[in-house]
Amino acid sequence: MLALRNEAGALDAVQEAMMRLATKYADRGADEWPPLFQRILQNVIRDMLRRQKVRQLWVSMWSGFGGKDAEEADDPLDTLVAADDSNFNLSPETLVGREETLALIEAELARLPTRQREAFLLRYWEDMSTAETAAAMGCSEGSVKTHCSRATHTLAAALRAKGISL
Repeated sequence: MLALRNEAGALDAVQEAMMRLATKYADRGADEWPPLFQRILQNVIRDMLRRQKVRQLWVSMWSGFGGKDAEEADDPLDTLVAADDSNFNLSPETLVGREETLALIEAELARLPTRQREAFLLRYWEDMSTAETAAAMGCSEGSVKTHCSRATHTLAAALRAKGISL
């Protein structure tokens, strides 16, 4: 579909031009608007056609990989494999072992006191800073550090007791 070869594309261009005129030139007199609008509309059309050209170039390049029509082509990122084939070198036993370990960690997290679990998850799973975690929990940064330290030690001891070392 070409950007301006149909009514919807043309209406999009006109709407975009009107929005730019209204936001950037609202303070100008009404007698200045027609030439400004014409220039803005020309620029919008050029931008749309340029984007369309680039988009078509990429779609045609990627469609050659799958042998499908450009419109039916899958996202190439969905089919890429890790450079080191790390996804395929793992045995089924290793994958099952990872799933079991994750299930044990989740079970141990559920046993933690609420504030420790909250601090641990925000800091390490949500990757928040100490200050962000403190703000989210409504406590001091020192409290966050204490809760995280206690949670980490409790989890490590529980996992060691089950023969798991990370």
